[in-house]
Amino acid sequence: MSLRLPARRVINCQTKSIPASKTLNHTPVTYQQRSAKSTGAYGWMSDKFKNPFNKDVTPKPISPLTEEYLKKKPEKPATLIQGDLAPSSIFEDESIAGPKPKTSNQKIKARNPLTMAAIVDPRPENRKIWERKMVIRQIRKRGRLTKTQLLKRQEREYMLKSHDFKTSVKKMVPLAKQITGKTIDEAIIQMRFSKKKVAKDVREHLEHIKNEAIVRRGMGLKSNDTAHFTPVEIVKKDGKRKTVKSPTTMYIEQAWCGKGLFDTTPDFRARGQMHIMKNRTTSISIVLKEEKTRIRLHEERIAKENRKKIWVQLPNRPITAQRQYYSW
Repeated sequence: MSLRLPARRVINCQTKSIPASKTLNHTPVTYQQRSAKSTGAYGWMSDKFKNPFNKDVTPKPISPLTEEYLKKKPEKPATLIQGDLAPSSIFEDESIAGPKPKTSNQKIKARNPLTMAAIVDPRPENRKIWERKMVIRQIRKRGRLTKTQLLKRQEREYMLKSHDFKTSVKKMVPLAKQITGKTIDEAIIQMRFSKKKVAKDVREHLEHIKNEAIVRRGMGLKSNDTAHFTPVEIVKKDGKRKTVKSPTTMYIEQAWCGKGLFDTTPDFRARGQMHIMKNRTTSISIVLKEEKTRIRLHEERIAKENRKKIWVQLPNRPITAQRQYYSW
């Protein structure tokens, strides 16, 4: 009676040997079959993973460039030195290469003015005409500036338009009216506690324009001239009184809204009908000025009222509409 065993089991149980010519040290290497329990799910492929194609596994020679690099590479001390590079530093190659070669004392070629003029002065004839016009204007006015030019030099202002918010002009206008005339800090507080959904976007825009006005225009910064400023009580445009403690405090002079682009969304209705909804967007533009401007406007308003003459019912003026003699 013969024992029934699969032929592959009998073969796998025996050790497999590789010819000596195929090994690294010219000695026979044997691979044992491991069970699936010890090697995991892929234990039956352990021999293939070790040497799948039964190739020669002799070590490859080191590249000459690598040998040269290893010779130049300095040995790092066991203890780290303060200010030295770590072994994993990306600047290690620079320390090995050494200091950079000194630049030669060659003179830099002068720039060609004709080439620069193509960008700096593209239309020389028009520039000369404009310069001549400005010189004539200065001679006629004897160097005097207009009131608008003078105020631009003495007072600062900054205007900034926001990106489009997802709301309509009808909803944005009440917020623009609410912050107009208030200082920038008061407006931020108003938008912080507002229940409107778009108030959060307006508050972020107010904080952004405040920071830009300080950096780009120097608004809101105290100087030696304003150190000895005494508080002044003024009357605003709306007739309300306000005490100004610092002339550099920023306030919102104007705030207006503008329509932006809109997206469309289908609105499916009954009986297979469909309407088109417009998702509107709106931007807000804000003009910031300093309290110095509001003080000047208050003084000009008072001076204009003082220049007014007292109204009388019958003013004393010569008669020009009647003749001194009869016309018949």
